[in-house]
Amino acid sequence: MGDVCFYPLRITHSPLPITHYPLPITIFVSLSIIIPCLNEAEGIVEALEALQAFRARGAEVIVVDGGSSDDTVARAHARADRVLTAPRGRAAQMNAAVAQARGEILLFLHADCRLPEAADGLIIDGLRRERKSWGRFDVRIAGRQPLLRVVEALMNARSRLTGIATGDQGIFVTRSLFEAAGRFPEIALMEDVELSRRLKRYGAPLCLPHRITASARRWEKNGVLRTILLMWGLRLAYWLGVDPAKLALRYAAHRH
Repeated sequence: MGDVCFYPLRITHSPLPITHYPLPITIFVSLSIIIPCLNEAEGIVEALEALQAFRARGAEVIVVDGGSSDDTVARAHARADRVLTAPRGRAAQMNAAVAQARGEILLFLHADCRLPEAADGLIIDGLRRERKSWGRFDVRIAGRQPLLRVVEALMNARSRLTGIATGDQGIFVTRSLFEAAGRFPEIALMEDVELSRRLKRYGAPLCLPHRITASARRWEKNGVLRTILLMWGLRLAYWLGVDPAKLALRYAAHRH
């Protein structure tokens, strides 16, 4: 991999009465792409191949494995800058990767999601232009079923309306804001929703209209309508205060 490329970024934070770590008016920023994995041997090579152009432009790619029983780790080594292991759990894995990352901007990417071309520049230019410190992409679900077009449209509209992002939208955030917000809460499910809720205290997200492509496998395996009802039910239960560990058990039962 060549020399690391750095991008100028102007960042300001909303004047809320919350302690924050101020950044200089102009800093030079690098990007770390963090991919939490568990038993992704079948798709990890394709996922990392899709990131090689970003690596060539200086982005750091980190795979953090939660104890896979397949060849995920072995297959990732040749195509990532770092391959780490951490206690199982997406939140714990991503927090562990941040501790080792060198980027000033952190992008959290699911292994079955694909970034739009020039995502690195879109993030950095967008944060600078809009003077924001975090954001996400619109999402496109890869399947062909017409109902999926409705699902993705509702997901993107809901996110714009509420300021809440989910993991399959590719959450990105400056390191300083991520730390100020308390990192990912290490809960069994909804860590992305809870992080978004914390980040919103510092300002609204940058909602990039460029689309990240998410796998349709969970939708196609269990049925679109059934999956919609499950996700809505889990989200509502979380907002009502149900223990994320109980929600995770329900989600796991649906997947299997």
